[in-house]
Amino acid sequence: MSEQRRTFLGKMIAGLAALPLLGATASKRESRSNTSEDKEKMKKIIKKTRALGFQWETEDPFLFCVHHEDKFPVGNEHMAPDPEHLKGRHIGQDFIVKDGWRMYHGNTIPGFPGHPHRGFETITVVREGMVDHADSTGAAGRYGNGDVQWMTAGKGVQHSEMFPLIHSDKGNDMELFQIWLNLPKKSKMVEPHFKMLWSEDLPIVSLDEGRVKIEVIAGKLNSQNAPTPPPDSWAADENNAVGVFNVHLDPNGTFELGAAGEGVNRTVYYYEGNDLSIYDETIPHYHAAEVDPTEKLVFKNGDEVSKILILQGRPINEPVVQHGPFVMNSRQEIQQAFEDYHATQFGGWPWERYDQVHDRSRGRFALHADGREEIKDA
Repeated sequence: MSEQRRTFLGKMIAGLAALPLLGATASKRESRSNTSEDKEKMKKIIKKTRALGFQWETEDPFLFCVHHEDKFPVGNEHMAPDPEHLKGRHIGQDFIVKDGWRMYHGNTIPGFPGHPHRGFETITVVREGMVDHADSTGAAGRYGNGDVQWMTAGKGVQHSEMFPLIHSDKGNDMELFQIWLNLPKKSKMVEPHFKMLWSEDLPIVSLDEGRVKIEVIAGKLNSQNAPTPPPDSWAADENNAVGVFNVHLDPNGTFELGAAGEGVNRTVYYYEGNDLSIYDETIPHYHAAEVDPTEKLVFKNGDEVSKILILQGRPINEPVVQHGPFVMNSRQEIQQAFEDYHATQFGGWPWERYDQVHDRSRGRFALHADGREEIKDA
């Protein structure tokens, strides 16, 4: 491994180290009440709320969630910001918003050049913009504008996630969530795998006369089943009740979300809007609410659009030891992960660049390690 590459990976690993089935129905509009009985019930249902930062705290089986929102500028001939825009930035570790965007670990193109993972899964939910993927198995892809990539790192994989500035005639807005979902001990050393959940295939539950739309990324909502997750995922077993739901509420939209069930962790993340309540308790903007999974939830929106992300799942209930991009059950396993990575590079890097991007003219596609290719946009 070159000294430059070793230095970059050291910085990235240090940066990363810092880091049952459901039902829903439209509810009737009801006047807000403030009886002592209602207040006591709310205290039971909403266990606590907390402000959200760059890295969102999550509950087992999730490890954390990051919300990326960047107003990237026009892209030059390299699908990168003009060098003039890079002045005054801490290139390689640019996580402070400047002019509305960040370069992250990218040197020329924003994003995360090739880096290793072991022992968990990433679920990358792209609301707007495009992501270019490449990995050590030879797989690659471009996805975005509603697509989801679900990657099982398993025993070890290197991958890059770059944000090419495809548009040369307008800004390149980007919004995505990356959710880290843990793997149980029995699955931490499975073969790496990734799956595309294309936007066209994600079911949408429409409620309250169309004022509420719920994107079902994982789990089941009413009669709508999300696409099947990767085979070794904790979410592959329905008994684990893993759910990932992205909810859009138009002004005055309201809906009821059925109970998740005893022993399931459920958290509501309010990431856009200013007037959302669960029953009669207002959830502040950019806050999370941990809720009682045995109770249904009634959401009422105010006079502007609101958006929430809901994560739920039965906990794995195993020790979690994380160091940067490795998540295992013991310190010894973390040490072994580092030794294995230095010895094998988790298969090496078959691409020309560690910040690999695809041709500007390419549409959405996925090239899998077995050579199978999915082409969504010609």
